[in-house]
Amino acid sequence: MAVKEALLVGAVEVARAAAVETAEEPGHVGEHLGTVVDAERLVSHRFACLAPGYRGWEFTVTLARVPRGRAATVCESVLLPGPDALLGAPWVPWAERLRPGDIGPGDVLPFRADDPRLEPGWTPSGDPELDDVAIEELALARARVLSPAGRDEAATRWYRGSHGPTTPGAVASAAPCSGCGFLVPLQGSLGTVFGVCANEWSPDDGRVVSLDHGCGAHSETDVPPVPSDWPAPDPLVDETRLELVRIAAAPEAPVAEAVPDGPAADEPAADEPVAEGLADAAEEPPVA
Repeated sequence: MAVKEALLVGAVEVARAAAVETAEEPGHVGEHLGTVVDAERLVSHRFACLAPGYRGWEFTVTLARVPRGRAATVCESVLLPGPDALLGAPWVPWAERLRPGDIGPGDVLPFRADDPRLEPGWTPSGDPELDDVAIEELALARARVLSPAGRDEAATRWYRGSHGPTTPGAVASAAPCSGCGFLVPLQGSLGTVFGVCANEWSPDDGRVVSLDHGCGAHSETDVPPVPSDWPAPDPLVDETRLELVRIAAAPEAPVAEAVPDGPAADEPAADEPVAEGLADAAEEPPVA
């Protein structure tokens, strides 16, 4: 080390004063950690950083001098990470940080021209028959459609997800979705494996499910009635309330009319003739 550079190495207090100006608080500048000779007439001093959240960081102050000069001049004072510094995660572009489910209302994904999940859609060929099939039946009248890789990726994700055959609900179900009347099959090759559930009572309503998925809301399943041995509860009688009931008066019994003295109504009058047969029967003695 040249004699003149010893002047820069020894200017510790000059470097510390510059570090204090850089720090938010004077107490954030710790002990002197050493010097580094960067070049001729150029030396950097390192000080420990005591600021919260900056473990292992160092205040680095670079001093210089002019040729044949005897005064140290501050070139820069910065806070740099040391060998054991606590660093943040590497910066990743926003478009690469997104994960499924991160898109909210109003968010827009950046356009990916080279998305491997897509391929160019149908370009009209001028043949009415081919164009009608591609546009009307196959729904290919779009700038880009799913590529084979995109279909395979989606099918794998759906089949291994929460609407495939390995979920607890599917394993416990009595019948698969393939025989359910609420299943709406998909079109194309995906329809051979998947459909959409249209049962509002199902936990999968409105979701894509595999044909071998299942749940307890299958259209053809039922729960057998289970007889209950639990006794019927006693009737509840409210003894704290008094209910007034109006009772109608009983009707009076009719009074029998007096019968005048004289012969009974069934008896003939004295002056009335009696039938001969009846009179003779009355006079005959009874047979023993």
